[in-house]
Amino acid sequence: MNLTSKRETLKKFYSPLGEALARFGVSPNLITFFSIVLGSLSAYFFFHHKSLTGAFFLFLSGLFDLMDGVVARTTGKTSKFGAVFDWVADKWVDGFVLGSIGFAYASPFVAITAVTVSMLHSFIKPVAYAEIGYSERVKGKIVDPLEGVGFFGRPETHIAIILFAILERTSLPFGLGLGIKLITLFTFLSLLARILYLYKKYGKEYED
Repeated sequence: MNLTSKRETLKKFYSPLGEALARFGVSPNLITFFSIVLGSLSAYFFFHHKSLTGAFFLFLSGLFDLMDGVVARTTGKTSKFGAVFDWVADKWVDGFVLGSIGFAYASPFVAITAVTVSMLHSFIKPVAYAEIGYSERVKGKIVDPLEGVGFFGRPETHIAIILFAILERTSLPFGLGLGIKLITLFTFLSLLARILYLYKKYGKEYED
């Protein structure tokens, strides 16, 4: 599963809400800021074992994260700062949420591993932009083949967290303790897929 590669197909489902926000004149950067606040609240509640509340705020944070791009494109207010701010916001939320779940439901080692693997899975892309030279932009986003490589990225992580948060409140033995470990494993395997792709494509190229 790679929902990021299906972005264009999925946009038809959430774009109307973003277009509605655009008509109210809401700034894309303000929406991004709200996604940080909501994601931070999610981490707080997960850390205090309020799994359903944490999942609810994570869902809202993810929704706002989708909306900032739609609003920016609809209003013509795309900017390089906005693109960078969006990356920072995503990693802020992911780091705090994964770390909080790891510490609260598993162990410090799992928390550290989950955050590290998640950061590497995302930041391999801008490193590739800088070192390999991807620069073409379509509607404000850099186009690169890594978008379709890997099977467990940010959308899959959020969906899994919400699912395991719901299971946490049932009598089934499949809660966030197991969930954060599986998320870490799948993200690590997805990262390896991206590294292998880059090695196969560029590993034999040598600089003069």
